[in-house]
Amino acid sequence: MDIKRNGSRSSSEGPRERFTGKVRVEPLSQANAPGRAQGAKVTFEPSARTAWHNHPLGQTLIVTDGRGFVQSDGGPVEEIHPGDVISFPPGEKHWHGATPESAMTHIAIQEELDGKVVNWMEKVGDEQYHPRRR
Repeated sequence: MDIKRNGSRSSSEGPRERFTGKVRVEPLSQANAPGRAQGAKVTFEPSARTAWHNHPLGQTLIVTDGRGFVQSDGGPVEEIHPGDVISFPPGEKHWHGATPESAMTHIAIQEELDGKVVNWMEKVGDEQYHPRRR
């Protein structure tokens, strides 16, 4: 058993090449072979968001606080709230982040495949992020 007490885990700022705005990433668990699952608590300040990306084995998000947006490539921007669980299948291109008015925190769970958990792509532009302003 390994207990990581609240407040004992370090967090870091989300890298600018992968995120727009201020994002904090707190690793919660790492994959230990033969296991592949890992998780993180991610907090987005208002208007902050990920770049487009996908996961070789998919991803699950559990929204814990605030309001946010998610979008799969070609689909509509959807608003998400605390208690919502979002599942992206393997390889599905998507992004997620906070709304302009509210911060948002979620737990992100994904699995490692051949040492990789995510493939980062281009940033989400303002036109994509603000679809209702068109």
